[in-house]
Amino acid sequence: MRKKRSMNKCHLDVIVAILTSFLLCACGGPRPPLEKIRASLKGVPTYSIVLDDMKEEGNLFKTHYHKYSIVMEDKATKTDWLEVPENYFKQNISFLGMTIWVKKDGKESKAVGPPGYEHVGDTRYGQWETNSSGRSFWAFYGQYHFISALLGHGPIFRNHYAGYTRFRTQNQPYYGPNKEYGTNGSLTKKQKPNFYSRRMARMRTKQSSFSDRVNQRVGRTRTSARGRSGSWGK
Repeated sequence: MRKKRSMNKCHLDVIVAILTSFLLCACGGPRPPLEKIRASLKGVPTYSIVLDDMKEEGNLFKTHYHKYSIVMEDKATKTDWLEVPENYFKQNISFLGMTIWVKKDGKESKAVGPPGYEHVGDTRYGQWETNSSGRSFWAFYGQYHFISALLGHGPIFRNHYAGYTRFRTQNQPYYGPNKEYGTNGSLTKKQKPNFYSRRMARMRTKQSSFSDRVNQRVGRTRTSARGRSGSWGK
């Protein structure tokens, strides 16, 4: 009886330890790093933050990371890997390669869209031109070519920008005219091969781990069945 009580107490201690670790993670977990980045750029009137990369590590207890590109008027810089809360990671899971925060002339916005779109229509950065087919497109000035390079794909036509403006007014993310941007976008898959390689490797590891667990259970079941069969024959 004492041995059984001791085992129950041991199990209870383990459960309490696990629950405590969950509470500690919930209370003392990392804060979204955008808060710190925004604070450090408080005196900068215009910039945007692009979700450049993301990853998760660990199995039972996962750790989540983001990497950002900070695009200012004269340059773009990248952060190191920054730990983020799990819920924040999930909120932004579809926005790989997209602008997730904009500050324009001191006014901040959570507008989500392809990088560079936030400067379209502003004659300080470029102008509308017409191509040989008669279509109106946005051309960035030479000194802002690095902003257009972030798009990695053709010109921004006026009807594309109209779609972005409409989605922004409705507080919805804009994934491009053909949904080529974002985590599931065809263009993003070409621009971010490392992210997809990591994701595939993680999926293979999970599948392998699941198969191993199934095989172990099947093996235990077969061994148990053979044991029962032997006892019945006695």
